[in-house]
Amino acid sequence: MRSILYKPFLVGLYNVYRKYLEGQITKATIPQHIGIILDGNRRWAFMHTYPRRLGHRRGADNAEHILEWCHDIGIKAVTLYALSTENLDRPQEELDELFEVIEEKLKDLLDDERIHRYKIKVKSLGNSDYLTEEIRETLNNLEEKTKNYSNHFLNIAIAYGGRTEILDVIRKITEEVNKGRLEINDIDIKTVDKYLYTAHLPNPEPELIIRTSGEERLSGFLLWQGAYSELVFLDVYWPDFRKIDLMRAIRTYQNRLRRFGQ
Repeated sequence: MRSILYKPFLVGLYNVYRKYLEGQITKATIPQHIGIILDGNRRWAFMHTYPRRLGHRRGADNAEHILEWCHDIGIKAVTLYALSTENLDRPQEELDELFEVIEEKLKDLLDDERIHRYKIKVKSLGNSDYLTEEIRETLNNLEEKTKNYSNHFLNIAIAYGGRTEILDVIRKITEEVNKGRLEINDIDIKTVDKYLYTAHLPNPEPELIIRTSGEERLSGFLLWQGAYSELVFLDVYWPDFRKIDLMRAIRTYQNRLRRFGQ
């Protein structure tokens, strides 16, 4: 009987705290672009003695809530770090599991009515050559289907590495110089911004980057764009990440004084 009564109490307490946080964060500036490093799926599975595959699946299921949460809070753009280039060095068996889950969730996203209701432009960031043909095709379909939307932006960093992105920018700028379309002395920060994977965004530099699982590093995520991002590291595994965790991170961001080196 006690456990039966305890659960509704926790739900009620959660709702009270959620409303309190909503009231707090709406009094200050909401970040318009956030990046989230989705970390801790495997450790979550290990902690619960579940198979690794279930950790990846629960993490992917949780990512579906981001569209709703960001829309409710008023966040215009979100970049999710789903799969790094370093992750591609994992055993093939695990990669097959990851690709299966990613393909399934991308196909779900393709049919998600919220994409059209909120007019969300979807873009993939990374090297699609490392992905399966089915994932590449689905990503292309998502980008084509949402190319004319600009109310909100969902960027999926998949087979992505920040160093690789910067190398790609260097190659593109070098090519422009070699073809005589750009002078070396004219290269500046705006030139680099023009060739980044995030060049399509009105605000390519996230004000806030969140990493789950308790790890405190960027692991190659948006190295150029995140130079002045506020970093918030949460000691919660991604499958357990909730809306109140997102709001807690935003409140932390709002309590910081951003000087940009000045």
